[in-house]
Amino acid sequence: MAKPKSGAKKATPVGKTGAKPAAKKDKSSRLDLIKNASKRVATTTTKVVKAAGDAPAKGSKSAAKKAAPEAEQPKEKVSEKTAEKASTKKSAAKAAPAAKTATAKTAPAAKAATGAKASSGKSGSKAAAAPAVPAVEKPRPRATKLPPPGEPLTKREMEQLLTAGEGRGVMGEGSLKGRLVVLNEMPNLVVVGRDKRELTFLLQGPDQEVLPAYVNHKVSVSGMIRKTTNHGGVVDVRKYSAKKPEAEVVEAPPADTEPRLRYLSPGEVSMVTAAGMGAGIKGFAAVRGNLEMTGEEFVLVVSNGGTRQQVSFIIDGKAAAKGLRKNVGHTLQVMGVVDKTSGWGGRISAENVEPRPSEARAVSRDEMELVHIEGEVPTSVDVKLNHGLTVRLPEQPGFTWAIEPTVAKRVGLREANFEPGPNGGPATREFFFTPRNPGTFEVEFFLAKALAPGLVDRSFKINVTVKP
Repeated sequence: MAKPKSGAKKATPVGKTGAKPAAKKDKSSRLDLIKNASKRVATTTTKVVKAAGDAPAKGSKSAAKKAAPEAEQPKEKVSEKTAEKASTKKSAAKAAPAAKTATAKTAPAAKAATGAKASSGKSGSKAAAAPAVPAVEKPRPRATKLPPPGEPLTKREMEQLLTAGEGRGVMGEGSLKGRLVVLNEMPNLVVVGRDKRELTFLLQGPDQEVLPAYVNHKVSVSGMIRKTTNHGGVVDVRKYSAKKPEAEVVEAPPADTEPRLRYLSPGEVSMVTAAGMGAGIKGFAAVRGNLEMTGEEFVLVVSNGGTRQQVSFIIDGKAAAKGLRKNVGHTLQVMGVVDKTSGWGGRISAENVEPRPSEARAVSRDEMELVHIEGEVPTSVDVKLNHGLTVRLPEQPGFTWAIEPTVAKRVGLREANFEPGPNGGPATREFFFTPRNPGTFEVEFFLAKALAPGLVDRSFKINVTVKP
């Protein structure tokens, strides 16, 4: 065999050598390949995180989906090459889980970061788009629908509707006039009813939002009227009209002229004759009553004679002549100017006086056992049931005798007759009782000032035992 010319080493066959240097070379190249693969995985994950931070929420999700397959490609390449090389199986197996754990750790972090930024972005955009609005109170419910037309109000129902303290539950079609006010943000109509007392009606319907513009105007409404309380109610307005209040100019009446008197209405006349009502009423009227005297003055008793609710008027004027003395104790009708100064009476400036036949007595004294008491003597008497008791007391000028109305009803007061004294002597008053209930009763008599039953001079009591 010829020797090699140069000093190069001999080529050794592959089979004889253990292929150690080749194995070393392959091992180093595979390690470089694994390092490069892990670098690729790291770079792709950083790209995913950066993309998630820069792009919006929707873009980050799509970028993460695209980046996931790219991160998986180098893993597949590494696993194919390491499968061919048996000697590098262990190292490749160690590197693959490390790469998987790295991607698994970075992926949730990327998702969390994108989710946080997306949520913060949404909330920020909502806060910018919808600023905080203060809570507004809900408006009160208003009745805007009208009920079907009902029956029109009668004259009697209209009187009840306009009377304070009466007419609760009256309803029907009608019209009202009054002054518009706003109470609790609702339009109300203040109506001046009978006796000059005010009634308040709530206005509702389609025009309820418009009516408050006419505050303090004179408003006329028509529709369904319902009186829900004794002092007001509700009106479902179908039509309305408003008039602007005019500036009222108060003109001072001339000093020489007297105020013109008017005729009193039947309602005012009934108030004049009622106890405790109508104080201050003045006008022309005709009243009927029994004629009495207190001193030298003539008195007309119009109601509740002999009780502490007696209503009487002193008669003066041209018709109050001495000729009236013959009619004392009889019924008269007096026409003139009535001035009721208190709830218990006043004065009448009589222009015409007409005698009237006296009313027949309700109870006849014939065939009745009478027990008589004379003077102010406190005593006890026995009276039979449905029989009579008379008490006669002397009158004084400016004063009159009376008993309580409840006692008069309990003991059965029938008459309280004024009797002038003979030959100008002192007058007397006779009380006539017919008891209807058995038992023992205490009757107290008061000497009170005329036209002022609350001012009592003296009193005394008697005990009455009613036996069956």
